[in-house]
Amino acid sequence: MDDLEGELRRLEDLEDDNDSSDNSKGSGKKSKLPLVNPMCVETPKETGFHQGTRICLEQIREALLHHRWQEAAEYMACYPQILEDPTNSTVQQYKELIWRISTEILHHHPNSKMEDYNNIYERMKHSGVKHYLMICLEHSFHLLLNGHIEDAKRQLSVSESWRYGKETAAQHQKIKLIQAYRSFLDYIIWCDKKLTYSNSDYDACLDNQDMHSYFRQASVNLKEILQNPGVWDPFILSYVEMLEFYEDHENALNVLNDYAYDNAFPPNPNAHVYLYQYLKRHDTSERKLIKVLKVLHALVPSHELMLEYSSLLLQSEKKDHTQKALGVVLEMLDFACWRSDLNVWKCLKAIIQKLQLQENWKDVVSEKMASRKDWWPALHFTRFHASKDSEENPELLEEKAPLAKILCPELMLKYTAGR
Repeated sequence: MDDLEGELRRLEDLEDDNDSSDNSKGSGKKSKLPLVNPMCVETPKETGFHQGTRICLEQIREALLHHRWQEAAEYMACYPQILEDPTNSTVQQYKELIWRISTEILHHHPNSKMEDYNNIYERMKHSGVKHYLMICLEHSFHLLLNGHIEDAKRQLSVSESWRYGKETAAQHQKIKLIQAYRSFLDYIIWCDKKLTYSNSDYDACLDNQDMHSYFRQASVNLKEILQNPGVWDPFILSYVEMLEFYEDHENALNVLNDYAYDNAFPPNPNAHVYLYQYLKRHDTSERKLIKVLKVLHALVPSHELMLEYSSLLLQSEKKDHTQKALGVVLEMLDFACWRSDLNVWKCLKAIIQKLQLQENWKDVVSEKMASRKDWWPALHFTRFHASKDSEENPELLEEKAPLAKILCPELMLKYTAGR
C-alpha cells in the first residue's frame, strides 16, 4: 500500500544496490515492466517489535483479500501498537492506514454496530490532526447513510469550527467542503419538513418558520459556493430547489447562469442541463432554450437533449436553423449509442423533409455528409444492419432505408427495406 512508502523506500535502496552488482556481471537486462511493491517487507536490523507488527499487517492483508472479516478484526485489534514505536518517523501514514483498514473491516463485518464505528472514528480523530477534517466528514457520511441526520450535522458543525495552527490552503479547502455538506444536510432536513407539511395549505407552508430557519441556514454557505470554482452539482441543485420553492426566481436564475457561464468554473455540461431544465419549467422562450442547448451541444454533441435541440431548431422559422438541426442530428448519429434509436431517425427524416422545400437541399446534405461518406455506411447501412433491424425493429428499417439513399446517393448500399 502507498501508506508504507517510508518502509518500502529502504527496501528499494537495497534492491538498487543488488541490481547494480548484477548488471556489472552482465547477468541480463533489467525488466522495464512495472512491479507491484509488496505491502509488508522485512527491513535490515529489524527488531522483534517491528517484526511482530509487520507480520500482523501481513495477516490482516491476507484476511482482507480472502474476506475473512472476523480474523482481520482480531489482528487489527493488535496492530495499532505500531503507533507506540518512538523510532517510527511515518506515524501519520500508519494512522491513516489504521483508519482505512478499520472502517473497511467494519463495513463488511456481519456483527459491526454503530458504536463500533463511532469508537473508531473518535479514536482516530484524536490520534492526530492531519486527517481530522476528513475523518469527521466520513463519519458524518456514515451517520447520514444510517438515518442519523441530526448526528451527522452535529459532526460537521463541530468540524466546521475546528482550527489547528496556521490555516493552510488545503485546510481551508476542506473546511469549505465541510461547510457545503453541513448546508446540504440542512437542505435534507428542510425537504423532510416540506414533505411533512405537504398536505397543508401552500401559503401556510411558505410561512412555516421552522422550515424557513433551515432554508436560511442552508442558503448561507450554499450561496458562497459560487465563490469557489469547482463542480458543485448537488449543492447548486438543492439551493435552486429551495429558491424556486419560495418563488425567488431571479436569484435561482442568477445562480444557474453563474454556474454555467462563469469562466472561473471548469466546463461542466450538467450546469447547462440544469439551466435548460429550469428555463423549460418556467416556459421560457424557444430562443433562450436554443441558446442554452447550443453551448451544451458544443460540449457534448451526443447528449440526449440534442434531440430536443434539433426539434427546437426545426420548429424555428429561421432558414438556417433547419440546416443546423441536420448537423445536430447527424452528430448524434456519429455515436454508436444512437444507432438504433427510432426517435433520432424520425427526427432526421422530418428535418430532411423540411429541408427539401429549399432549392439547394441536396447541396446542404452533400456538404454535411462529405466528411462522413467514407465511414457512415459501415456504421449504419450494411447488410448486417438491415438484417438486424428487420428482426428487432422493422419500423426502424422503414425509416432508415429511404434516408440511406438520400444521405449517400452515390453509393450502392445494401441496406434496404426489402431484406
